[in-house]
Amino acid sequence: MKRLAIITTHPIQYNAPVFKLLAAEKDLSLKVFYTLGKSSEGVIDKGFGKKIDWDIPLLDGYEYQFVHNTSKNPGSYYFKGVINPSLIQDIESFNPTDILVFGWSFDSHFKVLKHFKNKVNVFFRGDSTLLDEKKGVKLLLRRLVLKWTYRYIDKAFYVGTNNKQYFIKHGVKERNLIFAPHAIDNERFSDDAVNNEGSEQIRKKLGIPENHVVFLFAGKFEKKKNPLLLIKAFKNLNQSNVSLLLVGNGALEDEMQQEAAGSANIHFLPFQNQTRMPSVYRAGNVLVLPSSGPGETWGLCINEAMACGLAIIASNKVGCAVDLVQANKNGFIFEADNIDDLLDKLEGSSSIQADALAEMGNASKRLIESWSFNKIREVIITALHRNT
Repeated sequence: MKRLAIITTHPIQYNAPVFKLLAAEKDLSLKVFYTLGKSSEGVIDKGFGKKIDWDIPLLDGYEYQFVHNTSKNPGSYYFKGVINPSLIQDIESFNPTDILVFGWSFDSHFKVLKHFKNKVNVFFRGDSTLLDEKKGVKLLLRRLVLKWTYRYIDKAFYVGTNNKQYFIKHGVKERNLIFAPHAIDNERFSDDAVNNEGSEQIRKKLGIPENHVVFLFAGKFEKKKNPLLLIKAFKNLNQSNVSLLLVGNGALEDEMQQEAAGSANIHFLPFQNQTRMPSVYRAGNVLVLPSSGPGETWGLCINEAMACGLAIIASNKVGCAVDLVQANKNGFIFEADNIDDLLDKLEGSSSIQADALAEMGNASKRLIESWSFNKIREVIITALHRNT
């Protein structure tokens, strides 16, 4: 019997379903240790600027423990935000054969890597990339720290091409890298029968004509995602049969509203919870993620939009673009911060025939099918038994 301890900060809608699938395996005992502590249930999401209560279950179907966090300022955004004096003892009480750590840049997570190296199989999961690197002394120092850190892991699960290159750059041998794709709940998002009616209601309520090509931005209104660039580019789009729908909240909200003022075909919706999002995506035809970084390591809204049958426009600073966006097949990649290039891609998407745009969305659906929770489960189970 394999016994897997998973160490991660807090319940996340993209991880909990995988934990539930793993817990259902007959020859595996699983326990998840949430290191941000019980306080993680009431954390303010800095990007959205509000406390988010997800409307899908995140703690069902698997064993878990909220580990006491003694940090004076608990948080998942800096090293000393996660300090768990009892964590190693708690893990040892579970008596794991294998450990999977999500992220190293927290005091307790790093201590777990060091303590359990050569005692049990140590797996690691992260999605960092090299996309935002800038040459200089800080980069050299970071290289040294990361190469030293990753000596404490046995295997790493990488999420895509950019993440794989990051691990290799920091000393992880390719033979110790295992592809476990970033994924979302494809089945829930791809259910057209359940979600199409809701999307029609959204467009009607906002007054978006049926024949409009709708460009959709869904996420946090924050600098790294660069939604202001999208609004500015859209305003320069000299076409009458287009609309822009921006869904979310965040620090840039007021500035975005001011930039969009006077444009009748630019619409806003506040943050929409998970059960609502499949309908929200279907209110659009093309998802646009214009991120400039730093830190857009993946962009899971692209997975979600593809499962809903949307074409994609993404900047080259979006971590998943190289894997999920195939030029002229299901979307386009543009140069980050280049408003002319973005405008060109908007024009290209809105000028093609409706059936051709719909086929790009269908191509997205087909491409994303194998990027699934079940695929992650299969990969992890296989890796655990190879290390028996």
